[in-house]
Amino acid sequence: MSSVSAQGVVERASAELSRRITGLGLRGRRRSPGVVERVANALCGPAAAAPRVPRRRRPSPRPLVWTQYVQEERFLEKFFLYFNSNERRTLAQVCTKWRDVLYSSPRWWTGLVAVLDCRELRSATGFCMQRFYNSLVRRGIRGVVLVSASDDDINEFIRQFPLSAHHVHAISLKGCTITDRGLEAILDHLQVGAVAQLLPSLYEFSLQAYHVTDAALGYFSPKQSASLSVLRLHSCWELTNHGVVNIVHSLPNLTVLSLSGCSKVTDEGVELLAENLPRLRCLDLSWCPRVTDNALEYIACDLNHLEELTLDRCVHITDIGVGYISTMQSLVALFLRWCSQLRDFGVQHLCGMRSLQLLSLAGCPLLTSGGLSSLIQLRQLRELELTNCPGASPELFDYLHEHLPRCTIIE
Repeated sequence: MSSVSAQGVVERASAELSRRITGLGLRGRRRSPGVVERVANALCGPAAAAPRVPRRRRPSPRPLVWTQYVQEERFLEKFFLYFNSNERRTLAQVCTKWRDVLYSSPRWWTGLVAVLDCRELRSATGFCMQRFYNSLVRRGIRGVVLVSASDDDINEFIRQFPLSAHHVHAISLKGCTITDRGLEAILDHLQVGAVAQLLPSLYEFSLQAYHVTDAALGYFSPKQSASLSVLRLHSCWELTNHGVVNIVHSLPNLTVLSLSGCSKVTDEGVELLAENLPRLRCLDLSWCPRVTDNALEYIACDLNHLEELTLDRCVHITDIGVGYISTMQSLVALFLRWCSQLRDFGVQHLCGMRSLQLLSLAGCPLLTSGGLSSLIQLRQLRELELTNCPGASPELFDYLHEHLPRCTIIE
């Protein structure tokens, strides 16, 4: 070997030794060692891999305990999904955190209606009621039911809840003793001269107020004649035939009408309904003691599309009136509960109604087993109610079950 080549080997060997000493070993693809590497291996031993810099390991998150879970919003949002709107009302009282999460979005309260019993509210403080009304706004609750309200309660509601004029979309009055003055006050507070201006697309209107008079029905405007098809008036004791006149003139497109408990409505009022509301499908005259057989004649002659008729507690209806009704081929449901003058002859009339599917004769005291047994002719019947009928014996029920196997018989 020449001096030049020997000098080169020494220099390369020195460089290799320097790299080994500083820990910078050669890395890369495995290959056969050359002359320089063999010399270095003989002097220093085999090359060691360069030391790796250790990586920092992320600490795994510590699992939450229950006391932390119940404060974690994402967990609470999933947790609250398992409860309905009414149950969430109680959950909002557990702690301020739960209340804030539930109050943060109206979606938690969809379909919930606030029911206010005015008899209890009279003893509540103004500060307490203000907090309650504020919570309705925060939760996005749009419906309010006022129970047992008087004119003074209506005024107090308006005074303490002024935001209701813009926030409340549905208000119901049940078991109230308000007069026209109270009804006018609530409508004026809603910034309307008539219900239609606030609810131009109103489909159904329900009212139970004992002292509302005929004038109250004048609040309906002509704009609602196209949209309002369901009107339910319950126990409006002061309503007379003049109120019926307002109904037929303002709401000619009604398909469902209830005058249940409107005790001053007479046969003449029913005649007005029959002549002017040809689209009626459902009519409720229960607890109208002044309605007689004459009213049933008007109904049978003019309401050719009527499908459901309720005459519960109409104590002056006899077999003659039931005979008029039996000519109505479109009638599907007929309720004659506690019609005290109905006899077996009237039941015989009903047996010719081939479209009848629901029939109630509950509480009719003059019916006998013989008359009731003729009901097996109604093969299409789906439900028959005979509760509190003195003439309904166990043998009769067995007989009806045998011949009407597809009918539910309420004993």
